[in-house]
Amino acid sequence: MLFAADKGNINTIIGGIAPDWGPFGSLGNEAKVMIEVVMAVAILLCMGIAVWGAAKQRIGATALRDTFSAEQGKGLIIAGLTGVFIIGSLGTLFTIVYGMAV
Repeated sequence: MLFAADKGNINTIIGGIAPDWGPFGSLGNEAKVMIEVVMAVAILLCMGIAVWGAAKQRIGATALRDTFSAEQGKGLIIAGLTGVFIIGSLGTLFTIVYGMAV
């Protein structure tokens, strides 16, 4: 019998948004944790902006018939999701840029 999770590591599942440190592996553990916390807070803020935009778009488009509010909501959704994508890929971007410089 072959178990799929035989060689797995729980850290790969719960690692979340922690970047693959690559060239920054020499940072201390406290610095890594601080960077992870700042990234997590920034992602939560961006998700909050996207949710606020979705609510603003929904309320503006249906209940109030306010097209300006609906358009503003679309902009907030796009901004929030773009922020999540950019923050989530910062570790990869830094590693690529560092690798190209070396």
